Amino acid sequence: MNKPKIAFVCVHNSCRSQIAEALGKHLASDTFESYSAGTEATPQINQDAVRLMKRLYGIDMEQTQHSKFLSEIPSADIVITMGCNEKCPSLPCKYREDWGLNDPSGMDDTVFLETITLIRDKILGLRDRIQNGTL
Repeated sequence: MNKPKIAFVCVHNSCRSQIAEALGKHLASDTFESYSAGTEATPQINQDAVRLMKRLYGIDMEQTQHSKFLSEIPSADIVITMGCNEKCPSLPCKYREDWGLNDPSGMDDTVFLETITLIRDKILGLRDRIQNGTL
């Protein structure tokens, strides 16, 4: 069976969606393929996200990822929007859900760590739902 392709999307593809892609690859690569993209691209991934993901998980997102446009990723089976409301990008898919996460950009480490923890928990829940056939 082919693993489903999951696209984590938000407008800028610089923080939440990048964290989700990294954690998806780190925690659930046995269950699904993780990609992230946005309708806009930024010159670099959010540096607070890079620093904290390296500290928490040993993941250097700058070495393995970059900000991408929607057209740069494969067709997705599942699209997860991060919570960008009416500006959220749209992609064709079999299943879609919105995680409703606030953007921690410009906030202190406490807010970033809460966001990373929420994304981690949602990744693990998504992995379990796919493995159990409930998604």
